[in-house]
Amino acid sequence: MSDPASQALQPRLPQTQSTGSAGSSTAVAASTGSGQGHSDPARPGLSQQQRASQKKAQVRAFPRAKKLEKLGVFSACKAIDTCKCNGWKNPNPPSAPRMDMQQQAASLSEPCRSCGHALADHVSHLENVSEDEINRLLGMVVDVENLFMSVHKEEDTDTKQVYFYLFKLLRKCILQMSQPVVEGSLGSPPFEKPNIEQGVLNFVQYKFSHLAPKERQTMFELSKMFLLCLNYWKLETPSQYRQRTQKDDGTAYKVDYTRWLCYCHVPQSNDSLPRYETTQVFGRSLLKSIFTVTRRQLLEKFRVEKDKLLPEKRTLILTHFPKFLSMLEEEIYGENSPIWEADFTMPASDGTQLGQTVVSPAAVPGSPALMKGMSSISTLGGMDTAGSEPITGEKRKLPEALTLEDAKRIRVMGDIPMELVNEVMMTITDPAAMLGPETNLLTPNAARDETARLEERRGIIEFHVIGNSLSQKSNKKILMWLVGLQNVFSHQLPRMPKEYITRLVFDPKHKTLALIKDGRVIGGICFRMFPTQGFTEIVFCAVTSNEQVKGYGTHLMNHLKEYHIKHGILYFLTYADEYAIGYFKKQGFSKDIKVPKSRYLGYIKDYEGATLMECELNPRIPYTELSHIIKRQKEIIKKLIERKQSQIRKVYPGLTCFKEGVRQIPVESIPGIRETGWKPSNKEKCKEVKDPDVLYNMLKNLLAQIKTHPDAWPFMEPVKKSEAPDYYEIIRFPIDLKTMTERLKNRYYVTKKLFIADLQRIITNCREYNPPDSEYCKCANTLEKFFYFKLKDGGLIDK
Repeated sequence: MSDPASQALQPRLPQTQSTGSAGSSTAVAASTGSGQGHSDPARPGLSQQQRASQKKAQVRAFPRAKKLEKLGVFSACKAIDTCKCNGWKNPNPPSAPRMDMQQQAASLSEPCRSCGHALADHVSHLENVSEDEINRLLGMVVDVENLFMSVHKEEDTDTKQVYFYLFKLLRKCILQMSQPVVEGSLGSPPFEKPNIEQGVLNFVQYKFSHLAPKERQTMFELSKMFLLCLNYWKLETPSQYRQRTQKDDGTAYKVDYTRWLCYCHVPQSNDSLPRYETTQVFGRSLLKSIFTVTRRQLLEKFRVEKDKLLPEKRTLILTHFPKFLSMLEEEIYGENSPIWEADFTMPASDGTQLGQTVVSPAAVPGSPALMKGMSSISTLGGMDTAGSEPITGEKRKLPEALTLEDAKRIRVMGDIPMELVNEVMMTITDPAAMLGPETNLLTPNAARDETARLEERRGIIEFHVIGNSLSQKSNKKILMWLVGLQNVFSHQLPRMPKEYITRLVFDPKHKTLALIKDGRVIGGICFRMFPTQGFTEIVFCAVTSNEQVKGYGTHLMNHLKEYHIKHGILYFLTYADEYAIGYFKKQGFSKDIKVPKSRYLGYIKDYEGATLMECELNPRIPYTELSHIIKRQKEIIKKLIERKQSQIRKVYPGLTCFKEGVRQIPVESIPGIRETGWKPSNKEKCKEVKDPDVLYNMLKNLLAQIKTHPDAWPFMEPVKKSEAPDYYEIIRFPIDLKTMTERLKNRYYVTKKLFIADLQRIITNCREYNPPDSEYCKCANTLEKFFYFKLKDGGLIDK
């Protein structure tokens, strides 16, 4: 028997009569591939699955004689060897559809309308078969009838061929009383490792393990929602895929689509076939093929049905989910994403690692809160956070929840305890203040890019880096976008020759960050990267006039900054005319050029009457979220100030001593001054060393003693990224003894406070990144006691 993939290459289908009497048998059939008329939009197989189950329950409740008649329709005649009849045909067929349910069972002596032999000759092999086996065969009969109807309803040739193959497979299994097994070159599940489910769970650990438990749980809910929707989502046909991607050869997708039909989609409503979850048998290759279109359709469906969602779930689905999918998209299409590695291991912040969680309605207990909010979209499972086997080997781990002992430890001056920040954040409930997703009316002092950021999260606008190519076949959509960009630049930059704009936009050496809204280009930034020189030249930057003053320009530039940080380029250069200087200044550009002239001279175009401007990028800043982060920081500081004010609300009487002739009083004698947190400076007790050479020698001697301490080994050099990949994402101000030695040589430590601050920062960073009982923290505790002893001993701090 040929496999479905090869069947799809032969668009010939037998006529109805070749299927025996199946055409005359009535069936409660649902068009398996139509995707229409389903009560649940996110689970297109649900309603027909219910209908199939009801039909099977009715058939299995038949008396034995009626069951044999039903099976006889699909059983070959065994009266004589020369009889070729492949199924008993009722000489008195029902006059109307569904009448066979009420019609009395035919007698075993009833002759076949085709060969004339009795029904008993067709079902003789079933005389001693158990009731359970009879019911199993009857289930396959119902599925055969459903598939027969699906074959004739389906319009897509590839899908029709797969349905017909499965129809013939089940008919053969009824005749032979065997189990259905898909044969041929498709292979057996799973088809790729790691599978989609594991990749998505790895993504959640990789990107969100540092978050607070409540926020991390939200990310897990989003991942489960995405996986469950994917398990019940109807994939586009190979012909639709070729039309969308403009690829003539879609063989790989066609094979995956055929596998999906055989093992995942059709078995949802035809349970005689073995069924597998899409996310458990397919991997990154299928996800790459379907993610873009599935993401768009999924978000559109949620937007259309947003009124059916509970308000508290609308935030999760309409705001956080699009951002979640955008971040996942980067890992799906990124070349060096670690989440798809077979040996991916990354400890979760709670010390456990996500196990292989089955994302299916049968395996996952229901989550009432989430299911209530998603009732119109999908019946979602709850969160299964069972841990897998512990990770072997000594790895640096993320910190667990802070203990009381941690809170008492010395912190670097200026640090606000994280437990206090988290406590304050819980009190900020104003959605506008926290840039909540349902903020429709923006505050008067809202950030410039706030509207654009919210629209991107809701899927209204998209950003794509595109460019022309001479080595690959042109993509129709990309070419259309490039034409749209050429039009935008030409209209918004009238003093630029159109031929010049066209040449640069379509030049393969140039790329453009395109802003897409409703499928059309409304703005973009054309640029050329010079990786060997360490900078990028911005050539054109424009947003169409009717879409301006919405923050799109700022958000465009922020996306461009993050794109370049990922590619290791930290400088922008551009020639700005008199009208654009203001815009570029707002985006962080300056006329002060730090890039040496020798690096860009001869590389970038010189424009007459324009001003050269530069922007230096900070790789530690998430530019697209920067205004949001700053707004949250302002709210936190505001709350901290309010707390402090409430603690010192007491009003003290004014000072009267000056009326009595007193000219000066000690600051500490002012009533209430100590309650504000003020402390005496103790300058007399511990004076700053004024001679720089004396200070240098004191610090040099102290640093040498610290470096020779037996517990200083973890802090001798900067942390290697290969040892702790996420270290520099968590630790904001890394420092080590080697860096301190270099700073000392360069006379950076002009005061002892700078030196002590760096020493304490080493200890603070270690405790922030590693668990309290780790070897690193034990070394840090010992070393901290040692250098504070030496600081006191040397007279650098009070004893």
